[in-house]
Amino acid sequence: MKTSIYEKIYNAVAEIPKGKVATYGQIATMAGNKGYARIVGNALHNNPNPKLIPCHRVVNAKGRLAPNFAFGGSEAQTELLVNEGVEVINGFVDLKKYQWQGYNY
Repeated sequence: MKTSIYEKIYNAVAEIPKGKVATYGQIATMAGNKGYARIVGNALHNNPNPKLIPCHRVVNAKGRLAPNFAFGGSEAQTELLVNEGVEVINGFVDLKKYQWQGYNY
């Protein structure tokens, strides 16, 4: 049975530990579709289970939070990350400090 691209994306996002973030591009690569960052964004916007698939831990390549975070807006994403110990300054996360390096892509 084939795994859909959305399932692969959700599985990759589920691996991001608390207190860390990953980029859309990083998740696309983990899901086997390098260059499909926009599809990652679409998949996360349609996340069927935000409690198990922590889409709030995904940011853009510059560390910017999602301006239209599907589950409460950027303020909600900020709150979720801050509660996990991630510092958010003016809508950005310092990728040098918080980017998850657990996956070598």
